[in-house]
Amino acid sequence: MAYEDEDNFGESDDRAAFADPGGRSALRAASAANPRALPCPTCKVPDRLTPADRARGYQCNECADRDEGVGP
Repeated sequence: MAYEDEDNFGESDDRAAFADPGGRSALRAASAANPRALPCPTCKVPDRLTPADRARGYQCNECADRDEGVGP
C-alpha cells in the first residue's frame, strides 16, 4: 500500500512540490494554498515555513544546515 500524507496541501510527490527542486532543501514550495507565512520553530524568524513544512516538523534551511554541520 502506498503512503499518503493526510494533509498534502494540494501538492504532488514530484520534484515541483519542493521549494528548491534538485537542491538539499526539504522545504515545500510556497503557493496560494501553502503560503510561506510561518516562523521557524528553532530560530523564530517569521515567514520561513509553509503549513506543509510545519506539518512535517521541519525547521528553516539555515537551522537545518547548522544542525547538520553544513557550512556556508
